[in-house]
Amino acid sequence: MNWKVLKSTYSFLCPWLKVRKDHVLLPSGVEIEDFYIVESCDWVNVIAITDDKRFVIEKQYRHGIKHICFELPAGSISDSEQPIEAAKRELLEETGYAGGEWIPFGKYVPNASGMNNTCYTFLAKNVVKISDPILEKSEDINVLLVELAEIEQMLKNDSIIEAVMQAPLYRYLLENKNCLK
Repeated sequence: MNWKVLKSTYSFLCPWLKVRKDHVLLPSGVEIEDFYIVESCDWVNVIAITDDKRFVIEKQYRHGIKHICFELPAGSISDSEQPIEAAKRELLEETGYAGGEWIPFGKYVPNASGMNNTCYTFLAKNVVKISDPILEKSEDINVLLVELAEIEQMLKNDSIIEAVMQAPLYRYLLENKNCLK
């Protein structure tokens, strides 16, 4: 079922992503001369829960969809980092929260047909606020603490709209459904 790459060229390069154009041969014999792939670094996100069982959620504007989004703390993994290191760094930088018990909580592929990256999710229990956020100049993040029932409502009413945020939260709800009763 694998496609054979006959030729690859880059149409666009920048520090955050590359756009690759592949000329591919399918097992059926069909050739596609311009199949585009967005190459990006891997990402992390964190389901961070305080010791009083509140979830650390971010509210920020996302220019790609021109919409204010409610999200998990998240970010890119640098070349020299392991996913867990990036997750801890992003949580601290964006929210000021740290510590707690960290558990790998799944890998999610944002778009398997046109992107090459993975989002690694971690569950961080009993995090505590240890500092103010240290935001990048492009970031304007409001940090919210919400109850589990509010997370469920935010998912139902599409307040949390990004798939790589929804998938781990729905998994968390599924695995912890007895908490809602």
